[in-house]
Amino acid sequence: MINMKRIGTTILAIGLLMACKTKTATDQEKDSGKISIKKDKDQDGISNRKDQCPEIAGPEENKGCPWPDRDQDGIPDKDDQCKDILGPVENKGCPFPDTDGDGVIDKDDACPTVAGPAENNGCPWPDTDGDGILDKDDACPTVPGMPEYNGCPKPKAIVAMEVESSFRPNLGKVYDNGEFDKKTVKKVSKNYIDYNDEDYNALVENPFELTKNQPLSTFSIDTDNASYSNVRRMIEYGGVDKNAVRVEEMINYFKYDYPQPKDNQPFSINTEIGKSPWNPDHQLLKIGLKGKNIPMNNLPPSNMVFLIDTSGSMAYENKLPLLISSLKILLDQLRPVDKVAIVVYAGSAGVVLPSTSVAEKRKITEALERLQAGGSTAGGAGIELAYKLAQKSFIKGGNNRVILATDGDFNVGISSEADLESLIEEKRKSGVFLTCLGYGMGNYKDNKMETLADKGNGNYAYIDNLQEANKFLGREFAGNIYTIAKDVKIQIEFNPKFVKSYRLIGYENRKLRNEDFINDKIDAGELGSGHTVTALYEIIPANVNSKFLPKQNKTKYTVNSVKANFGNELGTVKFRYKKPQGSKSSEIVHIIKNSSAQQSGTDFRFASSVAWFGLVLRDSEFITIRDLDAIERLAKENKGQDKDGYRNGFIEMIRNYKKIKIAKR
Repeated sequence: MINMKRIGTTILAIGLLMACKTKTATDQEKDSGKISIKKDKDQDGISNRKDQCPEIAGPEENKGCPWPDRDQDGIPDKDDQCKDILGPVENKGCPFPDTDGDGVIDKDDACPTVAGPAENNGCPWPDTDGDGILDKDDACPTVPGMPEYNGCPKPKAIVAMEVESSFRPNLGKVYDNGEFDKKTVKKVSKNYIDYNDEDYNALVENPFELTKNQPLSTFSIDTDNASYSNVRRMIEYGGVDKNAVRVEEMINYFKYDYPQPKDNQPFSINTEIGKSPWNPDHQLLKIGLKGKNIPMNNLPPSNMVFLIDTSGSMAYENKLPLLISSLKILLDQLRPVDKVAIVVYAGSAGVVLPSTSVAEKRKITEALERLQAGGSTAGGAGIELAYKLAQKSFIKGGNNRVILATDGDFNVGISSEADLESLIEEKRKSGVFLTCLGYGMGNYKDNKMETLADKGNGNYAYIDNLQEANKFLGREFAGNIYTIAKDVKIQIEFNPKFVKSYRLIGYENRKLRNEDFINDKIDAGELGSGHTVTALYEIIPANVNSKFLPKQNKTKYTVNSVKANFGNELGTVKFRYKKPQGSKSSEIVHIIKNSSAQQSGTDFRFASSVAWFGLVLRDSEFITIRDLDAIERLAKENKGQDKDGYRNGFIEMIRNYKKIKIAKR
């Protein structure tokens, strides 16, 4: 019995041992993950009978088949977001985008939306002075010049040799890479210019006002900048008519770094206080507006009428040929959805081109290139016809605008300043806006151009060269051509606790009666997309005695004490505006805090240098310091980045004026 138990125990032990050995071998085979080549031809770990692609290795989750890769970029379609286009794994199988198509992918492109060479990191080579010669090849990168002089202006010695005593034909003058070889084109001679035949409205400077007698100051904004480029032209030719100097237009020639508006407002409001450089005991208050930037794709379609003066007075190289080149620049900014018509006037007015889609740009360009100058100037008839054409193609909710290009020398039919004012005030009721482009010299009629722009819901620029055309109609196109707010008025109330006296610098022909501020029938200035507008007030603080303080008569009945306490408020500024097609104004109120720190910024100091120079040119009676070197130094120290070179051009203008002053000693 005992032996039988031992035998049974031995058999059981042997069985258990065999079972353990068998389990270990199976586990090891499973752990190795390999199946013999007979059972797994592609050695992908999936037996042939379960493998749908037994000849090609593939993962188990795809039943032994490799994942497809249609574009053969090494990234399986399941992980590839661009299955049919080669792309790197770091961009999920898609090629890196190249928005501007310049061959430099966006991730390596410093200017991803503007084509440029790889050697400049995908950015176009800059041309600061806009003379068509890249800065890298330009010996004078901030001053417009000519290719034959390596981007520098023609030497003065050569210019002097070329100056003639009278006009004579100049055939084949080239503007904008296109020959303008009409036999009527004449060359401008500096010796011939008679500024007495140029017409400017005389301006009387705004005086200082006593705050306790007159705390309110009201004016319309002014987005024109014609005065600056016109004064620049005058300085280049050796003299300045002080009535041509409108200080606010000189200040507003430049853009300032104001923030974008918030809360669906059309513009932002910005104020800053600092010292006056020409009267050190006084302060300056800067008020700045910044129009809302509207992307080009969101701008409304345009219905434009080019109204072009082709009279005999336009037969000079800086008039009709330059005018045509300017309008080509404007045409390049427009989209196929926009429309252009062309009306010309000389002895009479006529339609050269009916309203035409910009998709037919060549047709519009050819119509421009056929224009010739000759005859008298029936400007009033031209205005009538242009507005009639604009109204015929009127786009509801669109940008309906007449672009008037002329020297302003109207001499047939409606031609007086008063008659033109009445005509254009009637036309502005149509909802069509106006842009005036002035050209030429000698017989230039600035007064008529300004009247038309001011009274016609418009703006006004003087185009003295192709660089100025590129600025106004190219780089700043949207701000000058697309209105986002009209009839913009400003009214400021000063607190006599801090302000003893004040005066508005410039804006002499834009001042309004205080009661006009709330009168929606009173016309005022327009603000464009992304546009900036700046105004300066000179302030005599309450604790300062100044020789410029107005004389005060003692009154018997008037009470001038201020009992209310408004804390640290220097003043309150109010703004009223209408939507482009609206008739009712909205109002915004902004409180100005009194600031004793006076840490003014770069833009503030640069704007004050421009105003200072303008006041010197006007021979202002309200400044004590007239040091041109100090003005140049202030501008130079505060020109900032100056990407477009405009501020550097201002410094050059100061230097040129200094040379004139030295020559006249």
